[in-house]
Amino acid sequence: MNKMIGIRHEDKYVMERRVAITPDHARKLIRDKGLEILVESSAKRIFSDQEFENAGAGIVEDLTPAPVIFGVKEMPIDFFEEEKTYIFFSHVIKGQPYNMPMLRKMMEKKVNLIEYEKIANDSGQRLIFFGRYAGLAGMINSLWSLGQRLKVQGIETPFLRIEQAHTYNSLEEAKQIISEVGTEIAENGLPGDLTPLTIGFTGYGNVSNGAQEIAALLPIKEISPDELPALSKRSNLPSNVLYKIVFKEWHLSAHKDPETDFNLEEYYAYPENFRSVFEQYIPHLTLLMNCMYWDNRYPRIVTKDYLEKLFTGEKPKLSVIGDVTCDPDGSIECTHKGTEIEDPVFVYDPATRQPSMGFMGNGVLVMAVDILPSELPRESSEAFSKALFKFVPAIATANYSVDFETLDLPSPVKRAMILHRGKLTPDYQYISEYL
Repeated sequence: MNKMIGIRHEDKYVMERRVAITPDHARKLIRDKGLEILVESSAKRIFSDQEFENAGAGIVEDLTPAPVIFGVKEMPIDFFEEEKTYIFFSHVIKGQPYNMPMLRKMMEKKVNLIEYEKIANDSGQRLIFFGRYAGLAGMINSLWSLGQRLKVQGIETPFLRIEQAHTYNSLEEAKQIISEVGTEIAENGLPGDLTPLTIGFTGYGNVSNGAQEIAALLPIKEISPDELPALSKRSNLPSNVLYKIVFKEWHLSAHKDPETDFNLEEYYAYPENFRSVFEQYIPHLTLLMNCMYWDNRYPRIVTKDYLEKLFTGEKPKLSVIGDVTCDPDGSIECTHKGTEIEDPVFVYDPATRQPSMGFMGNGVLVMAVDILPSELPRESSEAFSKALFKFVPAIATANYSVDFETLDLPSPVKRAMILHRGKLTPDYQYISEYL
């Protein structure tokens, strides 16, 4: 029975500082579960080598001795070793073309792959996720982006006090600053040209709730999507109130058959039967927070064609899109790529259909950082590790040499196994068409 696991240094992004298992949980796994933990040395990880060493882990330059390795983001194609077990966010379940070479290499090496994103209970609810922290950091960044974008356009606002999420020492520090900005808006209001300032949120899961948690620090009032179009026509609205709108599936899409009502079960089972109707709301939004799962079976939320129409003629209300979902060429079609923490925003020009990095330019500003939880690396790692902790001993000690049917793993983890000994497991056979 294996008792050794490895914790990998993250190297996909310069500012990826998260870790799947924290020193506190490593200590408990060593002390209470008898595991041996090797930690790949890292100068940038939010938890230092010394913290792991103090917890009883071994600090190493090479994880070769460990048969089971925990990471966060994708691993280099030459990192995988024969018949080992890897647990990380592989980003292959949608058949993402940029990760198919990695998956093929893992298959060649006959490894086992467990995908965090698919560790879920019997109802399909995810059990291990960074989603709330993506929403928290995404909202902080988007408010910062809004302040900077408006400044470029000659409008000074209290949002200029907000910085990018990773610059704060803690989430609490960020929240304190945003609360102070909220107080300033409540007392002094915003420039009249911005009234009503509206923030739309797609989705209502962990990501959206994290974003709304930050927005709630401002003097904000929730209205329904149905109330939004009329809001812009109202005069004498108070300048010290912001408006929040949460959009659900039936606000985004309608059945292609106009005689058929929206049905949520059908929407998820047969998304090709639906068309986007979200364009009716876009002209009334100042800031759009995209926090909803999407894949290419579903209608897009914002298309390039629509943005071209929106930005023809009078300057539209829409200033910033915080694309927390961050699917390249996806639900927000103009998100051509995920951005990096050190270069987080671009302005998309609908006329030329070209992006330019930074805050300057004609069009709409898009914040699309691909690793938002790493802007709050300590808090997000602690929450993630806490959720993962109870599954680690079973993952470490499982006998992966047996047939998949008899492999003894907790059912949420077994359902998340994409590869067993290099072969796609039954639930993931569909990925073969992308290979």
